[in-house]
Amino acid sequence: MSNKLALKDAILYNCFEMSHPIKKILVILFCTLLLSLFPLCNMSLCMEKPLKKVSFASLWLPQAQFAGYYVAKEKGFYEEAGLDVTIVNGGPDNPPFKLLEDGKVDFCIMWLSTAIEKRTQGIKLINISQILQRSGLMLVAKRSSGIFKPEDINNKKIGLWSADFEIQPRAFLKRYGPSATIIPQTYTIDLFLRGGVDVASAMWYNEYHTIINSGYDPEELTTFFFYDYGLNSPEDGIYALEETVSKDPGTCTAFAAASVKGWMYAFTHIDETVSIVMRYMSQAHLPATKVHQKWQIERIKDLSLVNGSYNGIGRLSESDFNNVAKGLKDAGLINDIPEFGSFYKDCLIHDKD
Repeated sequence: MSNKLALKDAILYNCFEMSHPIKKILVILFCTLLLSLFPLCNMSLCMEKPLKKVSFASLWLPQAQFAGYYVAKEKGFYEEAGLDVTIVNGGPDNPPFKLLEDGKVDFCIMWLSTAIEKRTQGIKLINISQILQRSGLMLVAKRSSGIFKPEDINNKKIGLWSADFEIQPRAFLKRYGPSATIIPQTYTIDLFLRGGVDVASAMWYNEYHTIINSGYDPEELTTFFFYDYGLNSPEDGIYALEETVSKDPGTCTAFAAASVKGWMYAFTHIDETVSIVMRYMSQAHLPATKVHQKWQIERIKDLSLVNGSYNGIGRLSESDFNNVAKGLKDAGLINDIPEFGSFYKDCLIHDKD
């Protein structure tokens, strides 16, 4: 601003230093017109709103599973929406729902099953955008173990993760393998690779690729995707507290829209997206390969599109909500099913299908 004042003073000085009368009149008129622009310039500067600071917790440490949010930040989509976004890493020691509940972040990622359960426990959270439309959780078996169809799992040893990760598998086993022996599974698939279990839990975009990279061809494996058996449970969605949605709906809409824009860009610029993800992983001192991160973002894309269309990204299906809520109630994890209208708020403007 001091430079502009100095320029203004210089214009005035030169205008009144002219000696020729006619030239002096003409220059004064020109200077008057020029100076009249200064208030307009200053006004436009004053009208620029500062970016609103918000924070967002991912579900885990940096990886391509969260690429759309990194892209939205790096490509300036959040800034275009008027937001200054800080991304916080989640994980077992830093659960996103807890950060949201304690007011330490404004938005976070949660699985639909987790969010429904937490909502029934009194945490008034709302889904403002559902990114993944299908579940990436799956069961994997070696064909050499004689498992080719769901019924073959019966009387076999199966590795299950705990908490949300066991809801779908247990419902699946109840139907197809009631006599299977359940073995607690860690966050690796080493036990499966060493033959300690016949079937392992895996995420399609993560552990399944690790199994393939360990030397198994896809033709040597039998895979069971839960959404093929009526047990779809969409995973990563964006959540905010009910209070935030009520008091500041504009910010919620801006964050949801910019995030979806980030995902759309990520899905159509895979190589650039992988480079962005690799930078975030490097900053977090995490080991990573471009091959695995590319596999991950491509699988996330498969799980996010609805019948190959981008239009469904961000929507939460009421039927998926009801199926997941019913599964939780049947498993005794919740007593009542929340009302869909109070649980989900569509913060996006969608094109007509």
